[in-house]
Amino acid sequence: MVKAIRINSVGGPEVMEYVDVELGNPGPGEALVRQHACGLNYIDVYFRTGAYPQPLPAGLGMEGAGVVEAVGQGVTHIKPGDRVAYAGRPTGAYAEARIMPAAILVKLPESISFETGAAMMLQGLTVQYLFRRTFPLRGGETILFHAAAGGVGLIACQWARAIGVTMIGTVGSDEKAALAKAHGCTHTINYNTENFVERVKQITEGKGVPVVYDSIGKDTFIGSLDCLSPLGMMVSFGSASGPVPPFGLNELASRGSLFVTRPTLFTYAAKRNDLEDMAADLFSMVESRKIKIDINQRYALKDVAQAHHDLEARKTTGSTILVP
Repeated sequence: MVKAIRINSVGGPEVMEYVDVELGNPGPGEALVRQHACGLNYIDVYFRTGAYPQPLPAGLGMEGAGVVEAVGQGVTHIKPGDRVAYAGRPTGAYAEARIMPAAILVKLPESISFETGAAMMLQGLTVQYLFRRTFPLRGGETILFHAAAGGVGLIACQWARAIGVTMIGTVGSDEKAALAKAHGCTHTINYNTENFVERVKQITEGKGVPVVYDSIGKDTFIGSLDCLSPLGMMVSFGSASGPVPPFGLNELASRGSLFVTRPTLFTYAAKRNDLEDMAADLFSMVESRKIKIDINQRYALKDVAQAHHDLEARKTTGSTILVP
């Protein structure tokens, strides 16, 4: 028996239960992983509240790191004793150990700790595909990135600095602005005291930016469109403030033939060779110390409800982990 978090209904943090779960043996294509740390991400809130539906009862959590204890038939890329990390479906990372699809596991270099591995996979791979593939940045661009002091945001700050990109980042407080700047964000905008559209226009001398990376959703979507230069791309990769309401395509035409995309990590990492290339790129950035993963909050797995309260109240910065 192992301890794990399960939900039998959707709702607030109180629906998460700390229970005993019996694990069997991994089946074909599966692996049993003893987890040293689990990651906490806003997508977990979407599953908990039912914004992202899943069959119930269910687990929560999309990333973790640990040691392989057993593998099922047909699994050849990992073996018992390997250090591994992952980000992906199905949910269920909030657990001491779990049986899971081996296809989403990648070997974790010895130079990267389990806690760092658990804290960076979903957020780091997200920045990787956003910057390398969704709108490939080559250096020299000026970009707008919302929630610059969050887990994804602080990695984006450092990645942008490493490749020579000028990053404008929105934040919710002066303290978060200082944090984002310390990690490489060139310009910060406190959206509680400043109009981010006007500030972006000032910073870019009226030109706007070629790309906006927006994980906020409803509250920032139209403003983000207004920050784009003609032929710019709106990358809506999250909806922390709620889903983007319906809008007419003429909104894109009237602002200069804009593009919009709603990408997910799981589409970009669906092919094994793509996942391995993405992970190798991320690991290289971390091992070279171009990117440092800031684990600013640690909670015991049993205290996951408090972790969710703090996450939704925007009290967290950087990455957060749960320790089984």
